[in-house]
Amino acid sequence: MKLLLHCCCAPCSIQCVEVLAGEGIKPDLFWYNPNIHPFTEYQSRLASLRSFAEEKNLALNSKDIYGLRLFLEKTNLGAEGRCSVCYKMRLEETALTAKEMLYDAFSTTLLISPYQKHEEITGLGNELALKYGLAFVYRDFRPRFREGQKQARASSYYMQKYCGCIFSEEERYLSGAGQ
Repeated sequence: MKLLLHCCCAPCSIQCVEVLAGEGIKPDLFWYNPNIHPFTEYQSRLASLRSFAEEKNLALNSKDIYGLRLFLEKTNLGAEGRCSVCYKMRLEETALTAKEMLYDAFSTTLLISPYQKHEEITGLGNELALKYGLAFVYRDFRPRFREGQKQARASSYYMQKYCGCIFSEEERYLSGAGQ
């Protein structure tokens, strides 16, 4: 199977790649994350993913577009439901790229995070698979999340503190301040 794996960051990619390798699948990685802000955060995550890909000898395809304005426009300036819009932006681009580059299937490292809307991501992945004539490779990577984080720290990969968008960054700080 030729699989394109959407990656949000190196720490989330580690265990996803390991699980797939255990099944005999060596995915090609795909970076498309116009949700990640500010620009320095975007650069840090992409640089870390590039290091991971190089270290593991994995192909990394990237659509390197810092998308602050696109993200704000598509999410209606961070209105309720922005996560759904964000998932769709990234997974649709992954599926489209997989189709254009003649992959059989696609998946996403978003499936490892216990903080993401797992069922929504899975449903969207299956919907896009039908739309583009591909397979969506579903795996519940969540039980491996903590181990991936531990490995990322040991490998000195950049460790982010929030999902990616400026609204999730704000929520992180507001919740930490008890507001």
